[in-house]
Amino acid sequence: MLDKINEILPMLSPSEARVGRWILAHPKEAANATLARLARECETSEPTVLRFCRRVGLSGFRDLALRLTEALSNPVRYVHRDVGPDDSTPDAMLKVMDASIQSLIDMRAQLSSMPVEAAVEAMREARQIAFAGLGASGHVATDACHKFFRLGIPCTSLCDTPMILQFAAIAEPEDVLVLLSHTGRWPDFVRAARLARKRGATVIAITNPESDVAAEVNLLFPCQLIEDTSVYTPMSSRLAQLALLDAIHVALALARGETASDTLRRSKDALKSNFPDISTH
Repeated sequence: MLDKINEILPMLSPSEARVGRWILAHPKEAANATLARLARECETSEPTVLRFCRRVGLSGFRDLALRLTEALSNPVRYVHRDVGPDDSTPDAMLKVMDASIQSLIDMRAQLSSMPVEAAVEAMREARQIAFAGLGASGHVATDACHKFFRLGIPCTSLCDTPMILQFAAIAEPEDVLVLLSHTGRWPDFVRAARLARKRGATVIAITNPESDVAAEVNLLFPCQLIEDTSVYTPMSSRLAQLALLDAIHVALALARGETASDTLRRSKDALKSNFPDISTH
């Protein structure tokens, strides 16, 4: 329903379009509003609201409320809408939170088809693992490095283009390069993937499955775009990357068995003398 309203907006009269824009900005309120209230909020008449309902293919105002309730019960369409300049602060905050929740739900739905076991196998025997990302994905790469090195595998984070390309050029067959990019549009990432694969390294990507980078790696973890990053820093996609890497980290720890348990225990024990309350943080 929300997609239909958004699609038909350019074909509506100014007063009808006002109704459509208000509904798109406040779908939950619109689903529970009376005809009189909706007309008042849109600064138009009740007949205009009824005309709007007919223009979007509905039988009347009651049908609009029912269709909006259905749309909101399926969050996939609603939360993929971007925050707009006319959104109120509460609405904007809800959209951000809902988009983050949906990114995790989408990621969870795809887990069974992702190459987790192959990635864990490559990492378990790796000489070293390099996590590469630029911008917001660079922070994800650094976070992953901080987690994975405690399993006893040498790790590094590569957060600028020269480092990524140089690592790829000298990679060895036992190395694993993990590329993190929510768009996959960076040409240098494509080049890095080709260089590392030519050297025999395993290249893993968490990225847009339709990107050029996705076509150049050994193992792909698809991460679909659900946000407009032309203004805002990627948020929900970054959260999905972090959660997926956490899941892979746990799977790798289980695969390494006692070796991982021992290194995790010793890395934590090393901090106790200087930070006696570390276990509570």
